[in-house]
Amino acid sequence: MFDIIPSIYLINGKCVRLKRGDFSTEEVISNNPLEIAQAFEDHGIRWLHLVDLDGARRGEPKNYHILEAISGYTNLNVDFTGGISTDGDVLKSFEHGARAITAASVSVSYPERFAQWIMSYGREKINLAADTNPEDHKIKTKGWTKKTEVDLFEHIENFYSRGLKYLKCSDVTRDGVMEGPNFELYKEIVAKFPTIHLAANGGVRSIDDFIQLKENGVTAVVFGRAYYEGKITLQDLDKFMAAHGN
Repeated sequence: MFDIIPSIYLINGKCVRLKRGDFSTEEVISNNPLEIAQAFEDHGIRWLHLVDLDGARRGEPKNYHILEAISGYTNLNVDFTGGISTDGDVLKSFEHGARAITAASVSVSYPERFAQWIMSYGREKINLAADTNPEDHKIKTKGWTKKTEVDLFEHIENFYSRGLKYLKCSDVTRDGVMEGPNFELYKEIVAKFPTIHLAANGGVRSIDDFIQLKENGVTAVVFGRAYYEGKITLQDLDKFMAAHGN
């Protein structure tokens, strides 16, 4: 199984795109995230990565209403992320329709809390986002606005050894610029953590990148800008899923 997972990034309830996670590059794509989500559903997409950028910056989710609308008016499995830092945030995310949540900052600031979530809510529902600049392999948090001294591979290992199943990893230098995924980074992660379900995030240019990631042992790809700029179309997704399954 190889999942292709479109992403919707939210600021003030609107669908936006950024380059390299830089909020100063914000560009509004649509005032109707639900409409975008419904188009994906109509073409066989099963999962959606919904990113609350307001929440990521402020340390608590702010766009629950969009999560609730998409969960209520589509059958998509929504993976919600952005500022989830407390048990209350996790519960509210599920109450508003999330099928899974992805957390990043809390896993650095409160690693024991995140590890407990894996145990309490189940490894199918709790995903780790580990985002890094490959120059130093240090984790970046708070919507990539804060650099830490935490090593990427040590960070993954800490939770992998405690039952983590789903990992999303971004090379932040590739995000939103369509220069291609960091294939070497993903190969290294797959080699070190062979049973992890790895979703590559950032840099996707075309369906050919999906194919190469799949061949490299990655189990999912998250994409955004390539679709919003017309480099990947809904028809392309149809063809890929027909040939490779989703």
